[in-house]
Amino acid sequence: MDTITHTLFGLTLYGAADKRDLQQHEKRALFVTTLVGSQIPDSDVISRLWDTEGMYQMWHRGITHSIFLVPLFALLIYILVRLLFRVTDIRYFWWALLSVFVHNTSDLFNAWGTGYFEPISDVRITFGVIPIVDFVYWGIFLVAWLVARKQEVRYKTYRYAWAALVLYVALQSAQGAYLYQSYSKEYDEVALSASFIPTHFTVITKTDEDVSLFQDSIYQEATLQYELTSAEKTSLEPLFEVNQEARTLTKWSPFVVIVANEERLGVFDPRFYDGESSFLYEYIER
Repeated sequence: MDTITHTLFGLTLYGAADKRDLQQHEKRALFVTTLVGSQIPDSDVISRLWDTEGMYQMWHRGITHSIFLVPLFALLIYILVRLLFRVTDIRYFWWALLSVFVHNTSDLFNAWGTGYFEPISDVRITFGVIPIVDFVYWGIFLVAWLVARKQEVRYKTYRYAWAALVLYVALQSAQGAYLYQSYSKEYDEVALSASFIPTHFTVITKTDEDVSLFQDSIYQEATLQYELTSAEKTSLEPLFEVNQEARTLTKWSPFVVIVANEERLGVFDPRFYDGESSFLYEYIER
């Protein structure tokens, strides 16, 4: 998810906590706990500073988004708030754990995916059922904030908001799973990319050299958007020798389209294809 959404996650987790018995410094400690926990996995962006081999695509949302690092991040945050606010309640650790878990798990559901089981497995897990920026999330949080403003006991409202969010993700996931299974019967490889419109998906398929992009929903007939041809028999070693990012992209993506013509040799991720190109496109000029 985007930074704004992760920030809203942290704020809404803070809102969902029952703070009636907390002193002011304890509330501040909880606020820092949920906010830092909602952002700390994205600290991997600093890896750009020493990436000289084109590995940032794999490093971003890699080990820092692993389920196995969640307790470590939570412990670091717990130590931080203990030092800053002189609090010792173990519940701050659990709130930190929940905040980091929400961040790492929520990123599984969009097309970018995460290295959720690194370092045990370097497979990039992506469900593609939630867009990178989801305005339904924002709408749920906005309604919760507006309703909570008029109530004396506010935390229950934010808990209902979290329940609504989980229900929404479950419904999107069920629809995505249905479409994925339907297309898997006919095509060798299938990937999903959620639209900004709920229940609508781009389904990307690949069989041999043929790549197709469909706009589909369980409420309407599928529409073929684009048909692409991937030059599968082309050797990519000349590309990889010059452009390390291309090797990383090929490993990172569920599958790529190979472009081999008189002008370019390259690969791109068809999940982000807009009719002309993909913003994840690595190539060399010939």
